[in-house]
Amino acid sequence: MRSFNWRVLVALVAAFALLVAACGGDDDDDAGAPTTAAPATTTAAPADDDMGDDDMGEMSQWGLPIIDPLDVEAGDIGIAGSSTVFPLSTAVLSQWIDEGGPEYSIDSIGSGGGFERFCVEGASDISNASRAIKDSEVESCGEIGRNPIEIRVGSDALSVVVSSGNYFAQNLTLEEIAAAFAAPAGATWDTVNAAFPAHPIQAFSPGADSGTFDYFNEVVYDEAEPSPILSAGVVEIVGEDDNITVRGVSEDGCTEGDVNSTCAIGYFGFAFFQANSDVLQAISVDAGDGPVAPNADSVNEGTYPIARPLYMYTDAGVIADKPQVAEFIAYYLNNVNDLIGEVGYFPAPDADLQGAADNIKAAAGW
Repeated sequence: MRSFNWRVLVALVAAFALLVAACGGDDDDDAGAPTTAAPATTTAAPADDDMGDDDMGEMSQWGLPIIDPLDVEAGDIGIAGSSTVFPLSTAVLSQWIDEGGPEYSIDSIGSGGGFERFCVEGASDISNASRAIKDSEVESCGEIGRNPIEIRVGSDALSVVVSSGNYFAQNLTLEEIAAAFAAPAGATWDTVNAAFPAHPIQAFSPGADSGTFDYFNEVVYDEAEPSPILSAGVVEIVGEDDNITVRGVSEDGCTEGDVNSTCAIGYFGFAFFQANSDVLQAISVDAGDGPVAPNADSVNEGTYPIARPLYMYTDAGVIADKPQVAEFIAYYLNNVNDLIGEVGYFPAPDADLQGAADNIKAAAGW
C-alpha cells in the first residue's frame, strides 16, 4: 500500500486558494474584468446596425441603401421624357458622374413622348414625367409586359411669364390666361381685359406631347379636348424647347406708350423662369381667392393654382434586368432634396418621397 503524498495535497490546496482569490476578489476587480471586451462589442454594433439586407450597407432616411456611384457596375440606362424634369435629372446625373458613376443618356422629348418610348416601344428604362401616367398609357405598358412604378421626385410651380417690359399683366385670373392663349390671330390684350392696353398678343406654348401642356390644359381649360391652344391664332407651338419661349417672350418689345409693340406671354416650369428671371416676370395667378405668386411658400401651402408633382416611372422587370436602374433611382431619391432648390423646383412631401422609396425597395427586393 502506497503512502499518502503530502506534497500533492499542498499543491492542490494552493491551487484552490488561487482560484478563490481570482473569483472572489473585491468589486473593483469584478467590474474591471469585462472592460477590455466591452469596447469590441460597442464598436462592432454600429457596423451591424448600418448593414441592410444582403449587406446593402448604410441606409438613408428613406430606408434606401446609400449608393456609392463608384461601386455601380457599368451598364446603360435609358432615360427619356419631360422637359420639365430634364434639368432636375440632369443635375442628379451630373453629381452621380462627378462621384465616379457611369454616364447615362437623358432625352428631353416631353412626358407623352417619354411614355411612348417607355410603354409602347419599350426602349427606355426610366420615364420622366411632369404629370401622372394616363390609364391608356398604363394599358400600353401592360401590352408589352410592363407595370409602371411611380416615383415622386419633386414639385413644380408651373409659371406663366411675361417680359420684363410688360407693365400691365403682372396679375391674371385663370380666365384671363385662358383667353390670352385661345385668342385668334391679330387679337389684342384689351380683348382679354378691357382695362388692358391694345397691344398685340403673342403666346408661346409647348406641344401636345408635353406634360406641361397637358397640365396647363387640365387646369386652365378643364382638360378640353382638343385644347383651344392648338387652334389659337396667336400661339406659337415650341415643342420641347423652352428656350424658344424664353427668347420669344423676353424679346417681345412690349413698350408702354406704344400700343403697336407686341406683348408676349408663355409658360413652363419654374426652373426655367428662375434661370431667366433677369429678363422675365412670373405672373401671379388668381383662381378666385386673389393673385398668388409661384414660390416655395405657395407651393408648400397648396395655394398656387398651377403647382404640380414631378415623377419618374420604371418597371420591376427593367430593374431585374438592370439592377443599376434601382441603384440610380435610390441615389436620386437620397440626393434630390439637396439639389432640387438649386435647379428651381421644390421638394416633394416627405410622405410621397417615402412612398417612392418603398416602391423601389419592393421592386429591387431590398
